[in-house]
Amino acid sequence: MTAAVMFQGTGSDVGKSLIVAGLARAYTRRGLRVRPFKPQNMSNNAAVTADGGEIGRAQALQARACGVKPSVHMNPVLLKPQSEVGTQVVVQGRIFGNAQAAEYHRLKPTLLPKVLESFDRLRNEADLLLVEGAGSPAEVNLRAGDIANMGFATAARVPVLLIGDIDRGGVIASLVGTFALLEPAERALLKGFIVNKFRGDLRLFDDGLAIIRDRTGLPSLGVVPYFDPARRLPAEDAVALPSYETNGAAAIRIAMPLLPRIANFDDLDPLRLEPDVAVDMVPPGRPLPADADLILLPGSKSTIADLAFLREQGWHIDIAAHVRRGGRVLGLCGGYQMLGRRIADPRGIEGPAGAVDGLALLDVETELTGDKTLVEAHGEDIAGIPVGGYEMHVGITRGPATGRPLLRLTNGIGSRPEGAVSADGRVAGCYLHGLFSSDSFRHAFLAGLKPRAASGIMYEHEVESTLDALADHLTRHLDLDRILEIAQRT
Repeated sequence: MTAAVMFQGTGSDVGKSLIVAGLARAYTRRGLRVRPFKPQNMSNNAAVTADGGEIGRAQALQARACGVKPSVHMNPVLLKPQSEVGTQVVVQGRIFGNAQAAEYHRLKPTLLPKVLESFDRLRNEADLLLVEGAGSPAEVNLRAGDIANMGFATAARVPVLLIGDIDRGGVIASLVGTFALLEPAERALLKGFIVNKFRGDLRLFDDGLAIIRDRTGLPSLGVVPYFDPARRLPAEDAVALPSYETNGAAAIRIAMPLLPRIANFDDLDPLRLEPDVAVDMVPPGRPLPADADLILLPGSKSTIADLAFLREQGWHIDIAAHVRRGGRVLGLCGGYQMLGRRIADPRGIEGPAGAVDGLALLDVETELTGDKTLVEAHGEDIAGIPVGGYEMHVGITRGPATGRPLLRLTNGIGSRPEGAVSADGRVAGCYLHGLFSSDSFRHAFLAGLKPRAASGIMYEHEVESTLDALADHLTRHLDLDRILEIAQRT
């Protein structure tokens, strides 16, 4: 049998995703065929798989750590929150439907066979499966029909390691309390615990480890010091987004409004690594800064609802003033749709059927359609600079401004125009996510905002080197041999 071990947390954002990614790289370097697996994920940060499906961005990063292409079976159930119609449910990479919370609670047990099917398929191609839980198994009010934590671990008979976050405080209570809330059969699956995000002298927590061992009977697999370079890796979901971030010394200032249903915001990651760029993620209640060189409208899981929120905040007034002053605006995916004159949803895909006016900064209109575009794409901008990324959207955008495309993409047979640019060249939009990961494009785009020399930062290299550093970090502070031994008992 393929070895497998599951990492569950005492709560959200305790570091489960990063620990799985780092261990995936560490064990892969040992020569093992490793695969990540997350039965259920809730995130609007998604990635496109080679076969035209979608999974959580964290599992795509973990697949990269393993040196393999992402597969829909690495995250068989993906929940994408959206307004009006609740949550979109994606099963094995395809849209299954929409469900309110109570409806999904009833639906979960019917999805377990699909989850186990995907788990078994990965087992057939791996030596080791690293499984990530979601949220916390201590949410026992949601235990019935669970497929994300102990419900899956029990069904698949997978041993579990419990992760606690000491940086947020109360790690002893969270680990011991989680253990106390589990049923005896669930406790039997627990084989150890990990304390994550420690700051300071590790020896000062020796007594804390002893208390946890005494109260739970579980061994410690290690205490992991805070890994600050994690900010260089794509975040799993919007929980990790800072409410405000700026760099007063930066020459180029980019402002992005934080929308309630922001999606695929890792588009910003390459920009945030540039030393002369300040990315200001503007929270509700604060105007968009008047000194911004660029206002960037991000992707959205619910474009019409997020556009209404943008107007409620008065940000549309800030954007209009920015354009009058000669400022630049870029919209990506949902943000591109917002820049047009009109967004129509005749089938009620996002909510009640109807249409709304856009910001009218680009002479285009969008109709939301039932078919979802999920495809990897590459090509070049109008200056011939290479670009690459992926498309993930519902909707078709047409209009005179598309006659001035931002990009030209290829599908291996021919090329097609993508996006639109205003007549004065100051407002643009497109559907291509990952645009700024292309180093030459990013450097040229930033130089168009303000004259600058290329920084030399190579984004993909930064991600790879950070995964290597994370693997080294975990190798130093976790007992990898013991973890592998626990996994092999599956």
